[in-house]
Amino acid sequence: MNVRLSETPAPANSGGPETSHEAVSARLARLREAMAREGLAAYIVPSSDPHLSEYPPERWEGRRWLSGFTGSAGTLVVTADFAGLWADSRYWSQAEVQLAGSGIALMKILGVQQAQHVEWLTAHLTAGACVGVDGAVLALAAARTLSDALDARGMSLRTDLDLLDSVWSGRPALPRDAVFEHAMPYASVTRAEKLEAIRRTMREQGAQWHFVSTLDDLAWLANLRGADVNFNPVFVGHALIGLDSATLFIAAGKVPNDVANALLRDGFRIEDYERAPAALAALPEGSTLLVDPRRITYGARQAVPSTVKVVEAVNPSTFAKSRKTSGEAEHVRATMEQDGAALAEFFAWFEGALGRDTVTELMIDERLTAARARRPGFVCRSFATIAGFNANGAMPHYRAMEASHATVTGDGLLLIDSGGQYVGGTTDITRVVPIGQVSPEQKRDFTLVLKGMIALSRARFPRGIRSPMLDAIARAPIWEAGADYGHGTGHGVGYFLNVHEGPQVISHYAQAEPWTAMEAGMITSVEPGLYRPGRWGVRIENLVLAREAGETEFGAFLDFETLTLCPIDTRCIVLELMRVDERAWLNAYHETVRARVSAHVSGDAKAWLEARTQAI
Repeated sequence: MNVRLSETPAPANSGGPETSHEAVSARLARLREAMAREGLAAYIVPSSDPHLSEYPPERWEGRRWLSGFTGSAGTLVVTADFAGLWADSRYWSQAEVQLAGSGIALMKILGVQQAQHVEWLTAHLTAGACVGVDGAVLALAAARTLSDALDARGMSLRTDLDLLDSVWSGRPALPRDAVFEHAMPYASVTRAEKLEAIRRTMREQGAQWHFVSTLDDLAWLANLRGADVNFNPVFVGHALIGLDSATLFIAAGKVPNDVANALLRDGFRIEDYERAPAALAALPEGSTLLVDPRRITYGARQAVPSTVKVVEAVNPSTFAKSRKTSGEAEHVRATMEQDGAALAEFFAWFEGALGRDTVTELMIDERLTAARARRPGFVCRSFATIAGFNANGAMPHYRAMEASHATVTGDGLLLIDSGGQYVGGTTDITRVVPIGQVSPEQKRDFTLVLKGMIALSRARFPRGIRSPMLDAIARAPIWEAGADYGHGTGHGVGYFLNVHEGPQVISHYAQAEPWTAMEAGMITSVEPGLYRPGRWGVRIENLVLAREAGETEFGAFLDFETLTLCPIDTRCIVLELMRVDERAWLNAYHETVRARVSAHVSGDAKAWLEARTQAI
């Protein structure tokens, strides 16, 4: 399959880094005028779309357009005399730079509480105030939290206003790229089989209908992929599944005739994207609808008639797509060999260029992407590459820009977090490499993070353990040294789908709900870190596959198979801090990397691979 997805950079009117503070001020002024016309005391702009996507299509990049802040998460609140951007610790350094002088205050989210903007609203507005938000892009759970808090203070909420339409001239339209099939041999389960599996769960829940709005669920269910969102091969749409029917709501012209015919044969009919709310409103009286309250917007929920019973549970597709089949796992293993070969080629070039050529953070992204693009099955990056030298590496979500990036020269640590979308899987890897002389403190931080990564990678644990509970295994060596990091340790990873997927998440910041249970077949990242703001950062990341690890009188157990195939730089290790068993794990890992990747490289890349996988 020869597929390439576009990765469209943010245009000048999208609120990218080039957005001037004067433009931000003018946009906020227009928003405030619209708020005044509607009698709103405050307006909330979340970082979401009608599908609750991590990376929304440009049409729904309203928070970015209004504020100039380009991070992937954050909530903007605007009143007549205040504007604040709530962001967690991953984005503080970035937001401080991008918001400076804009008139928008950075409001730091502390701890695990994600609704602190709601607390601010109830504390700063008076009884009778009306708060507005576009319900079409507001998560149902968030809407309930907001509504309850406002009601308790005698305030009201309006969700029928998309004020961006009135203030955003030239607002982008819906994306128009055609969808394509994710076909055999990569799609080992047919869409007809997936539909039947969904319907079995619907029957168990007593539901005659099920609404799917999140794009990764939709792409998995229909065995289709698209190019509507940067980095994630998904397309904008909805699906309404009945016990004997299934409708795909997608913009006209996006489904080629041959794909439309295949969909029809497998039980899907196609309707226009805009018809989804009307289809929900037309559900039969007395029927039962299954929805996931975490993966549906308030606007979609409001379209359901009161005469329809609603059952709330995790989307069946969320569970199903997280548990990769044996066939999918084999494709991922083959993809990891190709990705590892691309990384070997890149690092061979990089080490040869240091001290000889000028190497910038931007060049790292270009050369790494080019190396992956030469590999079979490559489609695009799976996220924007993070290449951060020294202080830039201390920002977990740093991104080098033309206007602001570092040259890799002198002494220190370079952190590179990158990944690729291949038709046979999705990759995500972080490595840290030494530049010049590395200090003892830098090596100590590196070794502590490595110990945490090894501890979780080799852990054995009960099947069905709630995944957030595994987080402490990776943090223990770092906590023991009196340090910590402000992000989760692991996220689920899709199969040629979103690089971040649920339901599993290895993070003590997340609630250990029953639906977060770790099961065999799940692919998850393991990525502890340690960051010294203004100095350097360390993060080491591999992807792992949960697999069965035997059964005892105490029940079934799982462990992890490490999937990622790239050396971990031993030049940064303090050997005295590594136990014998930890050294043995690393040596065995490097032996595996060398054995599986060497067949795909030659010349300088092979020599680099041999050198970097020597035993310690």
